[in-house]
Amino acid sequence: MSNIVDFAKITACGENCIGCTKKRDGICQGCIDSDGHCIEWLESDGCPIHKCTRKHSVQFCGLCSEFPCEWLINKVFWKQNIVEELTKLAELYHKQS
Repeated sequence: MSNIVDFAKITACGENCIGCTKKRDGICQGCIDSDGHCIEWLESDGCPIHKCTRKHSVQFCGLCSEFPCEWLINKVFWKQNIVEELTKLAELYHKQS
């Protein structure tokens, strides 16, 4: 992870839209740009992780007062180290703020 992060491009689950191949290839317009209603989540009426961060008024899960929660760990099955990654991202966010 670089020392400077554009947090405006960090999604609720900690992904970065900058350099994302799905976004570049047009497969995903991005959770931020679509307010969580990106193509991958159309069948379920939007990204549940995005909805949860908006409900808790945070940019991404690592900034939530309930982080880490079991719900997130079970929901983000594609990242084995989700808690560690979001913890580091939150630390960097606070350093940059």
